[in-house]
Amino acid sequence: MKNILVLADGKIANAFLKRVNNLDVATKKYHVVYYHDKTMLETRSEQFFYYKFDPTSYIKLSTVLHNTDYYQIMVVLGNKSDTVASYKNIRKFNSNIQIVLMDMWGLEIDDPSLTLIDVTTKLSNILCNYLPELPLSAQNIGLGIGEIMEFKIPFGSSFIYRHVANVDQKRWKIAAIFREQKLVLPTPRTMLLPNDSILAVGNPNVLKSVYKSVKQEFGQFPAPFGENVYCFIDMKTMDTFSIEKLLNDSMLLHAKLNSKKLIFRISNPKQSKILEKIRNYNDSSSFIVEVDYYNKDMQELILNDIEIFFVGLMVVNQKFFKKYIGFLYQLQIPILKVGEDSLNSINESVVLSSHNEMMERISSIVFDFSALLKLDILLFEFKGEDVEDNLKLIEHFENLSKIFHEKIKILNTKRNPIRELKERKNFIQLIAFDKKMTQKNFLSIFSTDIDKLYFKLSKNYQLFIPPK
Repeated sequence: MKNILVLADGKIANAFLKRVNNLDVATKKYHVVYYHDKTMLETRSEQFFYYKFDPTSYIKLSTVLHNTDYYQIMVVLGNKSDTVASYKNIRKFNSNIQIVLMDMWGLEIDDPSLTLIDVTTKLSNILCNYLPELPLSAQNIGLGIGEIMEFKIPFGSSFIYRHVANVDQKRWKIAAIFREQKLVLPTPRTMLLPNDSILAVGNPNVLKSVYKSVKQEFGQFPAPFGENVYCFIDMKTMDTFSIEKLLNDSMLLHAKLNSKKLIFRISNPKQSKILEKIRNYNDSSSFIVEVDYYNKDMQELILNDIEIFFVGLMVVNQKFFKKYIGFLYQLQIPILKVGEDSLNSINESVVLSSHNEMMERISSIVFDFSALLKLDILLFEFKGEDVEDNLKLIEHFENLSKIFHEKIKILNTKRNPIRELKERKNFIQLIAFDKKMTQKNFLSIFSTDIDKLYFKLSKNYQLFIPPK
């Protein structure tokens, strides 16, 4: 049977002893040193032994320490000087025994065998747990550093109506779901619903980021990828018409999206009217113009800009996209490739993919982008091999449609959907940006994989979205 020595004084010590007394203490004996009668318990358990003296007296404390082999010592005193003196007395007698010490004063003691319980921090954490719309962090289990967290999924979250398998869980995991006062142990096919509470386990910093993502409501694009729109112009390879089109489309997007700044990056500048026009945009607080006069490596230039300007959407033309698709994929941000028509004429966003899991991952971006540009959503229903997955994807989109009051049309067609779309105008195709698209192969033209055939609709506007 283990012996625990408790140096106790004050209301907190009395509450602690009451709590211990109510627990199963049959396998432990508690030796309590106190010097005020109000610290003692009214009901004495057989496992409690009491000694009334001042623990700051080394002679008296050493006698108790000498008579019993203690497994652990708890110091729960309400006075700073008594706490420090008692700790020193214990260490004078035994330099290795484990000590747990209540700290209300910000003590700084370098002792590997000492555990300081910072009461102020613990109490502030508990108070924060009662504030609305804040995550709850486990304090008394695990490491107690925020690696176990609980947060609620609100209406408007990008997480709702997504299957657990389609939620990116790198360096964190959904351990449990609390729904309508019941515990749900999640499977890959479990769908997250509004007002679910997630019990998440993982890296504390990652969990903070996940919490922000869960609370991120629609209408925030280009968040969560970034906060600014980025327009890249290479004056060496682009003519005036192409540059003008990129400028106009970028400014229209910036006006409709929830971006903070529109960044114009000019590479290989040539003295011209269009260059002077772009330079004048610097006079606006909404635009930033960066001109490279030193012929820096294009890819390094873009990578540096993406990081510095926290870019969430890059706008390019068809020629640039085709040439640098592999590099653009590595950026892991949405890429908008402009089409031949006017962006102003677009009235539909089209969802077309062979991979339902990918589309579910980007579904929140589909609704976010479409809502900001006031576009109807057109979803093609596929009669593939996995009927159940197809139905789940349609159910997922229909649920989001009802909640956010966004129009969605499910199109059933026996024809090849690519051919169907070639006959339509005024739409933008929203695509999950998959790595396989970067693999150039002339046999792709014969593929039955819809995603690989994206290039057949290259005359249209296309938004390539990383499936995070």
